[in-house]
Amino acid sequence: MKLFDVYPLFNIEIVKGKGCHVWDKDGNQYLDLYGGHAVISVGHSHPTYVAAITEQVNKLGFYSNSVINSLQQTLADKLGKASGYDDYALFLINSGAEANENALKLASFHNGKKRVIAFKKAFHGRTSAAVRVTDNPSIIAPINEDLAVTYLPLNDLSAVEEELKKGDVSSVIIEGILGVGGIQVPDDTFMQGLRELCTEYAACLILDEIQSGYGRSGKFFAHQYAGIRPDMITVAKGIANGFPMSGVLISPVFKPVYGMLGTTFGGNHLACAAAIAVLDIIEKEKLVGNVMKVGEYLLEELQTLPGIKEIRGRGLMIGIEFEESIKAVRNKLLFEEKVFTGVAGTNTIRLLPPLSLTIEDAQEAMTRIKKAMKV
Repeated sequence: MKLFDVYPLFNIEIVKGKGCHVWDKDGNQYLDLYGGHAVISVGHSHPTYVAAITEQVNKLGFYSNSVINSLQQTLADKLGKASGYDDYALFLINSGAEANENALKLASFHNGKKRVIAFKKAFHGRTSAAVRVTDNPSIIAPINEDLAVTYLPLNDLSAVEEELKKGDVSSVIIEGILGVGGIQVPDDTFMQGLRELCTEYAACLILDEIQSGYGRSGKFFAHQYAGIRPDMITVAKGIANGFPMSGVLISPVFKPVYGMLGTTFGGNHLACAAAIAVLDIIEKEKLVGNVMKVGEYLLEELQTLPGIKEIRGRGLMIGIEFEESIKAVRNKLLFEEKVFTGVAGTNTIRLLPPLSLTIEDAQEAMTRIKKAMKV
């Protein structure tokens, strides 16, 4: 059986990781400034994380959600404390797309409306509703097209209000920082205005913090720079450092009903053990503070590079937009300087390293970036 060929692949096979570095099967070491799409939050093969998963799988890897799993409540307690949302409820699933799917569905259950407002260049996942609220027609199949969605420009409050006035909008969904869209940071005043308008017009505000959450921005959630509280927050990627898991943080205004949401694998014992370990490591090693410190260093140093159109981001979620295509520079970084990065479009490099990246790692990153750029 062949693999269904939908991913363009680099001819590299990664077989080992430690901290902010990975190794390929030929023994080459790479500096990981991408963390596998922002998934590696506390570093590769962190001993606390490995021990937690090992201990749990030696006892029990999975049983169904028809019985008590006290690890779920432990995770909810720790996440509520870490994020400042201990009055919210937690629903656990398996992927970012599932988290957004359930948030959109819960909003519609809550207010009985159907239409969604999303934003241009947004990315929210690839399942049915999540892909429809993603502003990329090439990945929306005909079967997904019936959900009513309006894409609006980022930071345009008047456009949002014009749509909300029509009275049929169930939810507004927005990323804390637009990741695939090129590390676009919504204005704090825009986020504050969104919160006010959603309240005024009885629409649910959903914050997609799948890529920008879990400390990556220098705060636990990127929207906390604006001082707002959305109705729902979706999380995934860094939540379990590579183990498939996601969640929806849900305001107390929503009332749960048996059967309204469900999942087979969501919140399983092994996933919870991984996610609890991640929060323990973030707290013990003060990784959110580290993100702020190292992120500020990188943002300042990157500003000094020639040929750069714009540097965007917060914390360790950074976009480097070049005047020209970044293909050659990225290939030199990967194949010559042994640095993993991401991209957004043709001109932007994305940096999404583990939150444990040190100043020394960041200095080494700058040295290699300059070599790749021949600075």
